Amino acid sequence: MVCVGTSPLGGLPTIYGYDVEAGQAVATIRRVLESPIDFIDTSNEYANGESERRIGEALRSAAGGPGNVVLATKADPALWATEFPGSRVRESFRESTERLGVDRFEVFYLHDPERFDFGHMTAPGGAVEAMVQLRTDGLATAIGVAGGDISEMRRYVDLGVFDVILNHNQYTLLDRSADALIDHAVNAGLSFINAAPYASGMLAKQVSARPRYQYRAPSPEIVRTTAWLHQECARFHVPLAALALQFSTRDPRISSTVVGVSAPERVDELVENEQREIPSELWDSVRERLVLPPTVT
Repeated sequence: MVCVGTSPLGGLPTIYGYDVEAGQAVATIRRVLESPIDFIDTSNEYANGESERRIGEALRSAAGGPGNVVLATKADPALWATEFPGSRVRESFRESTERLGVDRFEVFYLHDPERFDFGHMTAPGGAVEAMVQLRTDGLATAIGVAGGDISEMRRYVDLGVFDVILNHNQYTLLDRSADALIDHAVNAGLSFINAAPYASGMLAKQVSARPRYQYRAPSPEIVRTTAWLHQECARFHVPLAALALQFSTRDPRISSTVVGVSAPERVDELVENEQREIPSELWDSVRERLVLPPTVT
């Protein structure tokens, strides 16, 4: 399953190197609603709530309504906060429901908890307890934790209270650091969501376009590897973006793959890349060069 990520839709030029106007963002979500994709991911803090506001506008104005789309968002601390108490989780939840025009979520994440001390987050009256209570109250079907720090994510898995874990940028053709975390989460009974299979743009653009890698400038080694991937994909007439996407979607351990989109045509490309047939010879070549795990077929 592919999920549309919406961080770029709030307009974050300092992170992505480009801006997205409100009208384009709304049109992008409307295109998602017209597509086979039925999973949208956002967050309270994306562009200080602007991502959620724009998604909410699109959902309210869509012909026929939002349909059966699954909407996931994330609880975030207050801006510049030095703590993340349970009361803020509930406030973040309320803000998100108002912006998005819903009263509950199928998936609700605790976002980047590694920003705060683990003991603080898990203390009585803390953020984790509030997350569990939202599920108990029927306001979230599934609760999850979404973050980038692998060791911290493992600690949250081991609490035994979450249903879903989302990790970003660390299970791609260029970086498979999260491989053991995926196994650990799935063995513990959680669903694993893999976000940013394009490594924040490196695997979706030509090297000449100077894309970001994990939101930073890429190293020379990453540039060389990506250039080789482009060349090898060109031999088989396959876009590198399709190969990078299916590296994640073909992995049976991964329940969904989150890909950020910034324009309606990017939604169309995402659907095409998910459905594109990739020759086994290309997989064999890439597997040999990058020493890929056996989950890639």
